Amino acid sequence: MGMRPAARMPKLTRRSRVLIALAIVAVVLLLLGPRLIDTYVDWLWFGELGYRSVFTTQIVTRLVIFLAVALVVGAVVFAALALAYRTRPVFVPTAGPNDPIARYRTAVMARLRLVGVGVPVAIGLLAGLIAQNYWQQVQLFLHGGSFGVADPQFGIDLGFYAFDLPFYRLVLTYLFAATFLAFLANLLGHYLFGGIRLAGRDGALSRAARIQLITLVGILMLLKAVAYWFDRYELLSHTRGGKPFTGAGYTDINAVLPAKLILLAIAVICAAAVFSAVVLRDLRIPAIGVVLLLLSSLIVGAGWPLVVEQISVRPNAAQKESEYISRSIAATRQAYGLTDEAVEYRDYPGNTAATAQQVAADRATTSNIRVLDPNIVSPAFTQFQQGKNFYFFQDQLNMDRYRDDDGNLRDYVVAARELNPDRLIDNQRDWINRHTVYTHGNGFIASPANTVRGIANDPNQNGGYPEFLASVVGPNGEVVSPGPAPLSQPRIYFGPVIANTAADYAIVGENGAPREYDYETNTATRNYTYTGSGGVPIGNWLTRSVFAAKYAERNFLFSNVIGENSRILFNRDPADRVEAVAPWLTTDTAVYPAIVNERIVWIVDGYTTLDNYPYSELMSLSSATTDSNEVALNRLQPDKQVSYIRNSVKATVDAYDGTVTLYAQDEQDPVLQAWMKVFPDTVKPKADITPELQEHLRYPEDLFKVQRALLAKYHVDDPVTFFSTSDFWDVPLDPNPTASSYQPPYYIVAKDLAENNNSASFQLTSAMNRFRRDFLAAYISASSDPETYGKLTVLTIPGQVNGPKLAFNAISTDTAVSQDLGVIGRDNQNRIRWGNLLTLPIGQGGLLYVAPVYASPGASDAASSYPRLIRVAMMYNDQIGYGPTVRDALTDLFGPGADATATGPAGTEPPASGQAAQQRPEGNNNPPPAAAPNRPGQAPAQQQPEVPAAVPPTGPTQLSAAKSAALQNVNSALDALREAQQSGDFAEFGEALQRLDNAVSEYQSAN
Repeated sequence: MGMRPAARMPKLTRRSRVLIALAIVAVVLLLLGPRLIDTYVDWLWFGELGYRSVFTTQIVTRLVIFLAVALVVGAVVFAALALAYRTRPVFVPTAGPNDPIARYRTAVMARLRLVGVGVPVAIGLLAGLIAQNYWQQVQLFLHGGSFGVADPQFGIDLGFYAFDLPFYRLVLTYLFAATFLAFLANLLGHYLFGGIRLAGRDGALSRAARIQLITLVGILMLLKAVAYWFDRYELLSHTRGGKPFTGAGYTDINAVLPAKLILLAIAVICAAAVFSAVVLRDLRIPAIGVVLLLLSSLIVGAGWPLVVEQISVRPNAAQKESEYISRSIAATRQAYGLTDEAVEYRDYPGNTAATAQQVAADRATTSNIRVLDPNIVSPAFTQFQQGKNFYFFQDQLNMDRYRDDDGNLRDYVVAARELNPDRLIDNQRDWINRHTVYTHGNGFIASPANTVRGIANDPNQNGGYPEFLASVVGPNGEVVSPGPAPLSQPRIYFGPVIANTAADYAIVGENGAPREYDYETNTATRNYTYTGSGGVPIGNWLTRSVFAAKYAERNFLFSNVIGENSRILFNRDPADRVEAVAPWLTTDTAVYPAIVNERIVWIVDGYTTLDNYPYSELMSLSSATTDSNEVALNRLQPDKQVSYIRNSVKATVDAYDGTVTLYAQDEQDPVLQAWMKVFPDTVKPKADITPELQEHLRYPEDLFKVQRALLAKYHVDDPVTFFSTSDFWDVPLDPNPTASSYQPPYYIVAKDLAENNNSASFQLTSAMNRFRRDFLAAYISASSDPETYGKLTVLTIPGQVNGPKLAFNAISTDTAVSQDLGVIGRDNQNRIRWGNLLTLPIGQGGLLYVAPVYASPGASDAASSYPRLIRVAMMYNDQIGYGPTVRDALTDLFGPGADATATGPAGTEPPASGQAAQQRPEGNNNPPPAAAPNRPGQAPAQQQPEVPAAVPPTGPTQLSAAKSAALQNVNSALDALREAQQSGDFAEFGEALQRLDNAVSEYQSAN
């Protein structure tokens, strides 16, 4: 029994066509409507910023790729289906009236145009949508240039690997996918139309089906042969399991590389054999070819390299791999900016003895010892500088440097007082208030990092908080700018805090009376009208309708607060704005504010990266930049692999009008040069960086973290030593008991290591441990000074010098320190927090560890529970120094005279009322510090008194009779507590603890 398929394609009924058209329109509206709105909004936004060419270049590139891939893939699939249909048998036998294939065939024939055209179109559209995401590879292929460096194996310029090879791989992938989809479509088409029949003992295959399918299989084999050719180049950037380096090793060069050429030849031979089956009409030939290729892949591609690895390499791996390890060392240093020109290694003892006079002479370091931890003091900023409930600071503040009135370089903890829409309450949260009244922050707050205001011996005492320099809008609308630099516009419309919320837009501009909240006087609230150029105009009904649809908010259409001069500010995160106008950049996780040319700008570091630099170490950007600070960051690095990175761009975002400016930092970077060809006139030359901006450019943290992780291995020159890992280093874990990850690098002002002189320099630093040990191996410093920017200095430390963990353990378990802090934190009434443990080269070859100690009243109300600096602990050559201030700790550690240049508390008097009113128009000033308490007697470190440092002075001439008697009771109670602890009697221990608590309370109340 047989049937002949319809010779003509049946037409759809009018009703079916109408329904299909309506369905297509509905799908288009649902899928493309929001995208079209977003595209139009982006067009407006890029135009407002002056980067519309970036937007149009992306759109055009994506569209061209989409159309090209969609047409090619769709056409190939359509051709495969059309050939199967046109070469179908005239009569197709069926198994009977209930044959399922016959039913499917009938259904398809009834809707032949829909299936024959719809399926290829759908597949083509899907392929095009996926392919357009790779627009960057296409643009780099079109505009990439030369690196001027050849790979060590093939002698090909590295530009081939960076710009050409990814594109070739992309094209090959889509050709392979299109051919494979065509094979499946042709196979199913022949099966459906009767060219392939499985019924009967042997089945049947029409001549047309055989020719078409064999041809497609042959093409797949040829494409596989081409893939084997490109696989050879990718060996130089891959990682084989068990190798301590990236790139082709002995097995890859001597086994895998020849295997790829052999497999290429086999693939071509198999393809020829498959094509021959068209003439010979023997399907066993292509079957044998496919099996041969698969077996060859297993035997030649996997088996042979495995044998070489086990028999030839493993017994003497260090010698066999030495040549290739040397390649990896050289390539990694080049790819990550760790060449001899960028890194200077110096031998450094690390444990040289130092006198008080030598320490005092190290003025650049001792006068700038940082006691403010930017990861801890944010609550203090909030307590004293917040002003209103809707102002807020980042959880992790930033470090920058400015020069004081005498021209001395000082580091500051800096913060922008931003608006946080999520902290609006009650009627502040309605649409008009949230988006048209509470629109901006107000103020740049800076605190000298090496001092605090007043001394707090106890967290319940006043003092121990930062000295605030607040540049804000004053009570009469004037700008009050006491430092650290003059500021003419303190209002902040763009920043990471204000953007860290849903629908972070603000509607500003002149429309009647000022309505934006600005500041308060004693009698009234003053409003403000935005006068900047930033923002997209929404004065006409078209843009209002578009934004109403984008944010699903009808107030855009009906609210009278929007006028013809209104503008909308959105996309207000500085890093997001930079990544939008420079989509080829990866931005640093740390974005920081600075005063440049009397304006607040956010400085963003941008990186260009590659993941296929030959022989360079391939590493996870996310893993390399993870440390104990990540919990305080709003953004983390993406989990992507890199083998090349450059801090190629410095970007600024104006906090008032949102202007984004890109500057070329590394003009020699070939990747940057390629992107500057793709987007001409978007990146300004390095020469355009003003001296005022250059003064605030920092060596970026994420780049430094990547480099220190690599220096842990790639400081080794000898390949055999490298293979053994015996001379590797480790990034130390953060010794702070509340941390559970790597110790972050720290910005400090200290002695200039880049120039090796006694002038002060702003540096990013990190200690390095010996491999899997807690002894110090090296100290890394990256200069941020304009004259030596980017120079890395590595002090290599021999012997067994205590690393951060050992130093912290020694400090925290010191008898005087532990007893003192035990008294302060008794019964968990006060929370003790250790600040960052700084490592500072000092003297003639020693290392000083410095750890500030903070405490906050645990039992008091939240408003006063901000952390206060109560102690400074130090360690030098196993000796401990401890006291309420840096001066006290230095004197305790080195003896009298060591504190000659150290900075003490900022002051002992509160700001004058007029000054306070200027600094804090909202009435929330620097609180008055407590009178400076008497300082403890300074005993040598090895003879520290066991009196808790929470109770001031030990010198008899400084204490009243009542205080002296109370102090004796404290000492007696401490002795009793130690005896009870050793006895193991819990009842006795509890009584002793209560006695100590009573004695301390008696001491504090004594006059």
